[in-house]
Amino acid sequence: MNNERRGYLFVFIAGFLWGTIGLFVKQLGLAGATADTIALLRVGFSFLIMFFICIIKLGPEKMFLSRRNIFACALLGIITQAIYNLCYSRAIEIIGVSFGSVLLYVSPVFTLLFSMLLFSEKLTLEKGLAILMNILGCVLTVTNGNLDVSSLAFGGIFLGLAAGFCYSLAAIIGRIATEGGNPLLTAMYSFFFASIFILLRSLFVTSEFIFSGPILVWGFIYALIATSLTYIVYYRGVEMIKETSRVPVIASVEVVVASLIGVALYKERIGAVSLVGILLVISSIAMLNFKFKR
Repeated sequence: MNNERRGYLFVFIAGFLWGTIGLFVKQLGLAGATADTIALLRVGFSFLIMFFICIIKLGPEKMFLSRRNIFACALLGIITQAIYNLCYSRAIEIIGVSFGSVLLYVSPVFTLLFSMLLFSEKLTLEKGLAILMNILGCVLTVTNGNLDVSSLAFGGIFLGLAAGFCYSLAAIIGRIATEGGNPLLTAMYSFFFASIFILLRSLFVTSEFIFSGPILVWGFIYALIATSLTYIVYYRGVEMIKETSRVPVIASVEVVVASLIGVALYKERIGAVSLVGILLVISSIAMLNFKFKR
């Protein structure tokens, strides 16, 4: 397996682990955690976990990055984690989980546009088809074909698109942040800046933080499995992949995993249209991993 194929595999694994996010958020909600608490515990615990990993693996003398990489990590943490989480959570409150998720997964289009502008990537036929299939598959999987938009609020739509925009920048800024740097340090510093942003925000915007034993335990597990380890693998994969526009499509396996967890653990039903959507998502990922002869 060549280096780029390994990168695709790493991003796929990251998407798979991200698919477990709903499980942890649901458990935290049952324990009484607020949205602000969940966001803070996720990035705060992740920073502490990554700090100790970096100290042990790299040593104190290698804990520093260049100014360019630090700036990229700050953007990564503030935009693709802190602001993204805040926009996404608020969008879900206004327009619901299904439509919030649909708007989030227009991110491959944003990533493709930025990749063409910043990295001179070319829009090939198979890449364009894969992105269209991926977006359609995500929409069908999440909504099961029910697209009643009559009651949607403009503010919720805007926040959902903003979340998708921020999400799309993870691959772009992540590629810049890992150039000449270390994926472990990139993850650690991005969590640090995200934590600082959320804490500073609480000084100006009313935020409710609730802590208890079960909340702290679930928050730590959430940060360890679905955040710290996931971003280590994700940034490592992004570092290996030359065509950044492929990244969010491959990571969209998250939608499939989240749907299957909902069925297996919470007895949620998957309709026929959602099954078609899952097949389209898987097909779009497979399409980007095969070389087509002209």
